[in-house]
Amino acid sequence: MATLSEAKRLVVKIGSALLVDRATGALRLDWVKSLAADVARIKARGTDVVLVSSGSIALGRGALHLPKGSLALEQSQAAAAVGQIRLARAYEEVLEPFGITTAQVLVTLEDSADRRRYLNSRATLEMLLSLGAVPIVNENDTVATDEIRYGDNDRLAAQVAVTVGADQLVLLSDVDGFYSANPQVDPTAKRFDIIDDITPEIEAMAGDGISGVSKGGMKTKLMAAKTAVASGCAMAITEGSVMSPLLALEQGANSTWFMPTLDPHAARKRWISAMKPMGQIQIDAGAVTALEHGKSLLPAGVIAVTGRFRRGDAVTICTAEGHELGQGIISYPSDEALALIGRKSSEIEEILGYPGRAALVHRDDMAI
Repeated sequence: MATLSEAKRLVVKIGSALLVDRATGALRLDWVKSLAADVARIKARGTDVVLVSSGSIALGRGALHLPKGSLALEQSQAAAAVGQIRLARAYEEVLEPFGITTAQVLVTLEDSADRRRYLNSRATLEMLLSLGAVPIVNENDTVATDEIRYGDNDRLAAQVAVTVGADQLVLLSDVDGFYSANPQVDPTAKRFDIIDDITPEIEAMAGDGISGVSKGGMKTKLMAAKTAVASGCAMAITEGSVMSPLLALEQGANSTWFMPTLDPHAARKRWISAMKPMGQIQIDAGAVTALEHGKSLLPAGVIAVTGRFRRGDAVTICTAEGHELGQGIISYPSDEALALIGRKSSEIEEILGYPGRAALVHRDDMAI
């Protein structure tokens, strides 16, 4: 079983039912403060932390005095616009006393489907984490449509975990794990401590949530687990309404862990290897040696570029003699890659007219 103390990069998803008092529609500030203390403690031991937080619609609903029950799309979007400000401010205020800088990142599930937007999101989140910030990620509910209707912040959290290469994902929920049936309906339902393989039988056990505030049921959590473990990320479902929920999880609170078979690094390499190459990069002997020692591929080591590709496509990396070394995700479209053949990284801005990335293919984006 995974433990949070082992995490190098942790993504935590917080559901609306945990953040917002159902009776009053107000933020559960004491609970959020206890979560902030958890985050500060985990960050202090060197773990990167990303929070994927629901709650903007629930907070905005209360502020706008909207009726209980289902909202029209326009009402949901209006509630999100009001609630998002309150949500971001709350996280900033509770984390600031610990010296932690917060950043608001608004995305939709579509951002992971568009290659360019995915790469931009990944670069932004990586930079924020390298600077010690805690990104607060939420769906951009003021413009989203399907995301509001289906409430897929569970799956969004899993996709964020994939994007940042997290090794652990925790879904703080209104249930304390994955059960063989809905425990609020079936008293004989069994909770699983560990799930090593998401079988058809496990999938058939997933039911829908009934909290009345959060929209994500067990089906979306299982979909999140499948996404996470495929990328080498362990995922836990645990009951989050207690104070200091991450500390409680570390101390043995009820939970279900879904375990991956690969680590995030190996899973990413496998994914890159499986991509369809759209072009080929030939490199000189010096660049071959650099890649064998775990370095990135710089333009200076490139001797030929063939094919038509966009930034973010896969390309084959070959020696001057045509021997295939592996594949990588290219940082430039084919026309710009051609212009950079054999040039120094310091010349990129002068050649392209903007300060591009130093590496043609970064070492983290290679399967050699």
